[in-house]
Amino acid sequence: MKRLFWMGCWSYLLIGLAHVVVGSLMPSLLEHYGRTYGDGGMLIFAQFSGFLVGVLVSPLLIARLGKLNGLLIATGMLCAGEFVYTLLPPWEWMYAVGAVAGFGFGMIEAVIGTIIIASFTERTAVAMSRLEVFFGLGALLMPLAAGAFIRLESWRYTFLLVSVLAFVLLFAWGKGRFGDFKETLQARGVKTAEKGDWLKPYQGTRGLLLVVFIVFFFVYVGTEMSFVNFLPSLLIEKLGITKPTAAFSVTLFWVAMTIGRLFAGVIAERISYSRYVTLGCLISFIVIALFAWSGGMALLFTFIVLFGLFMSGLFSIALVFANKLLPGSEETTPSLLIASGGVGGALLPLLVGETMDIGGADTTAWVLAGFLALLVLLSVAAVMIQRSRAHASSMISANVES
Repeated sequence: MKRLFWMGCWSYLLIGLAHVVVGSLMPSLLEHYGRTYGDGGMLIFAQFSGFLVGVLVSPLLIARLGKLNGLLIATGMLCAGEFVYTLLPPWEWMYAVGAVAGFGFGMIEAVIGTIIIASFTERTAVAMSRLEVFFGLGALLMPLAAGAFIRLESWRYTFLLVSVLAFVLLFAWGKGRFGDFKETLQARGVKTAEKGDWLKPYQGTRGLLLVVFIVFFFVYVGTEMSFVNFLPSLLIEKLGITKPTAAFSVTLFWVAMTIGRLFAGVIAERISYSRYVTLGCLISFIVIALFAWSGGMALLFTFIVLFGLFMSGLFSIALVFANKLLPGSEETTPSLLIASGGVGGALLPLLVGETMDIGGADTTAWVLAGFLALLVLLSVAAVMIQRSRAHASSMISANVES
C-alpha cells in the first residue's frame, strides 16, 4: 500500500512539472522560433487538448488494458513528447508534440486519481490531498529548474529533465512490486459496450449530483487558473508595484496552497468532506471579496496567503466527496470531473481576461468573488441532495421494517 501511494505521489510530482514546463520556457521558445505570444497560446491550447482527450479516454483504456498498462502507455507518451520537445523540431510539429505530452500527463492524473480513490477506502481525503502536495511541489520547482537552465543557456534541456524523470517513473511502474495490489492494477474493467450505457450509474439524484460536481469543478479550476494567471496584473493595477514584486505573489500563493494541502485531508476526515468543501468555499469567498474591496500591499498579500490556504484542499476533497456520493462509478467519475476542471481552466481565464480589459482590476476581483459565491451555492446544493437521499433511504428502511 505504501509503495503504491508513493508511486502515486511521484507521478503527481511529474505531472506538476509537466504542466508548467512549457509556460516556464515560453519566452525562450518564442525567441528561438521567432513566434508571437499568440503562437505560444496555440501551443498551450494544443497541450490542453491532448490533456482533455487523455482524461476522457482513460476509463476506456483502463477497461481494455487495465490501470497499470494504461499508466505505462501514458508515461511513455509523456516521456517521448518531452524528449521530442528537447530536439526543438519545426514549430508546426510542436503542436502535435504538445498534444502527445498533454495526453500523457492528463491520463496519468486521471488514472492515479482512480487508483488512489479505489484503493484507499479509509482516509481517502488524506491520501488525495498528499498527492496534491506533490503536484504543487512540481509546479513550484519547475520554474526554478527552468531558470537555472536558462542562465546556463541550455534551456532546451529542461524538457529533457522531465523526459528522463518520466522514463525513470516508467521503469518503476513496469518493475514495481505492489503485492496484493498488483492484480488490481493489472485487472481489466468491464467494457462500456458490455456494461451498457456509461450513463447508467448516474440515474435519478445520482445524475443530478454528477451535474452539480461537473459545474463545481469547471468553476473551481477556472477560478484558480484565472487568479494565478492574472494575479500579478491585478496587483500592478491596484497597487502600482513592480513586476518582480507582483510575480512573487504567485509564488506566495503556490506556497500557501502546498502547505494547506499538507493538512487538508486530516481536517476533512475530522469534520466531514461536506463541511470541509462548504466551509472552504465560503471562507474563500469572504477572503476574495475582502481582496477586491481593500488596498495596501501587506493586506493584499495576507489575503493571497489566506486564499491559497483555504482553496488548497478543495479540488482533492471535492473529488473524494463526489466519489463517496457516487459509489460504483469510480472508474468514470474522476475522469469526468478532472476533464470538466480542465475545460474550466481553459475557458474562464478567457472571460477574466476580457473583464480585465473592459473593467480593470477591481471589477475582475469582484467577478472572481462571484465565481466563489457560485461554488458556495453548488457545495450547498450537493449537501442538500446528499441529505435528501439519506432521508429517503431512511424512510424506505422504516417502511420495510414496519
